[in-house]
Amino acid sequence: MTTTQIPGVTVTTKANVYFDGKCVSHGFTLADGTKKSVGVILPATLTFNTGAPEIMECVGGSCDYQLDGTDAWVTSGEGQKFSVPSNAKFQIRVTEGFEAYHYICHFG
Repeated sequence: MTTTQIPGVTVTTKANVYFDGKCVSHGFTLADGTKKSVGVILPATLTFNTGAPEIMECVGGSCDYQLDGTDAWVTSGEGQKFSVPSNAKFQIRVTEGFEAYHYICHFG
């Protein structure tokens, strides 16, 4: 099931803007202290690094992703998730002409 709303959160109002505006996200904290972010990636191929483990949940559009150490690109669409280990690198590719990739990043 795709997450459409997140009740009871505190949102950081200033956006995190990466890769010349190709990725924009807002951090938020749940009532229990859990930190997450919600954002959008525009058409591009971008490389990210993790500190903590992450689960990327697609809530709109789609992307292809490639985990560090693999040659395979895998598609993730609305309602799908993929996991990235801590201290890892991964790439996300959003194809021109398709809807941007809208996501929730679940940390830890």
